Amino acid sequence: MSKISEMTRESWISNTFPEWGTWLVEDIENEKVASGNVAMWWLGCTGIWMKTPSDTNLTIDLWCGNGKRTHGNGKMAPGHQMANMCGARKMQPNLRNVPFVIDPFAFKTVDAVLATHYHQDHMSAEWAAHVINSGMTTTDESGKKIPVPFIGPKKSVATWVKWGVPKERCITVKPGDVIRIKDIEIVVLDSFDRTCIVTTDSTEEDREELTGKCPTDMDDKAVNYLLKTPGGNIYHSGDSHFSIYFAKHGKDYDIDVAFGSFGENPIGMHDKMTSIDVLRMAENLQCRVVIPIHWDVWTNFQADCEEIKLLYDFKKDRNEYRFHPFFWQVGGKYTYPMDQEKIYYHHRRGFEDCFEAPQNIPFRSCL
Repeated sequence: MSKISEMTRESWISNTFPEWGTWLVEDIENEKVASGNVAMWWLGCTGIWMKTPSDTNLTIDLWCGNGKRTHGNGKMAPGHQMANMCGARKMQPNLRNVPFVIDPFAFKTVDAVLATHYHQDHMSAEWAAHVINSGMTTTDESGKKIPVPFIGPKKSVATWVKWGVPKERCITVKPGDVIRIKDIEIVVLDSFDRTCIVTTDSTEEDREELTGKCPTDMDDKAVNYLLKTPGGNIYHSGDSHFSIYFAKHGKDYDIDVAFGSFGENPIGMHDKMTSIDVLRMAENLQCRVVIPIHWDVWTNFQADCEEIKLLYDFKKDRNEYRFHPFFWQVGGKYTYPMDQEKIYYHHRRGFEDCFEAPQNIPFRSCL
């Protein structure tokens, strides 16, 4: 049978998706983190994989989904947070703009699954299914094997339970809580995700009316995390907007690396931090390195990190910034403090072994 006659839509999908196959999965599983460091991989959007020298692995906001795939009826669903925020009704053209760099079903181990909030691009039913169905376990402080926990605010836990995650596997957190996963201490902090606060549980037929109502409790919907690791303290702000309360977190905790959701907001919308917001967040948190994330994923919010670099260079001396930005690429590894002086990430370029084996060319002049 010819190759063409065997080719189907299903074979094309299975042979090309996810685009990176198990390449990054293998990298993460084979990584030996040096003592006194913590390794992190950016999985797209705000998804982070974190690994310590003692082989503690956890994920934050790992997501395996996509954005719009059809024009549908051309309108946003009733009660969608973007519609609530600005009164727009046309469907936002948020197409996924980056590849899938992992195969979630290929991982063999993880110690905890964290979510900052319950928006669809910050949680993964696929990842939850694999963790549950594969029977993954971790160990508690006494060394006893326990099922891998799912950690998040009330609405995230409700989402996991709705998907089929056993309720006893979930840990509902709010600001002020502290959880230890092996050699990582997770401190739960306030979120400033004002998009999440106007998210409703409306159905297609019924829009929940928010006008005149006191806002719901942010702590039930979204949280930020400070992860105290052997390599430093890592601050994950989820989808937080800029808030002067970042300064409170910066005074209360020593923060090495901070992640902030950066994006180019369309007219009439404020869903992501701007370039100056990212710098203000870093200054208020008094962190050492600030890393913009989320700018990669949506076609209608995609931003250019060089704008942050331009503003940073313009302001760093007169404002005496004690931090610097790091500009990542999806699928890339960042190890702290080993990489703390880096500004730009570049994927491995290869060919380190050039001219170590005999060449197969007619003449050297071909070179």
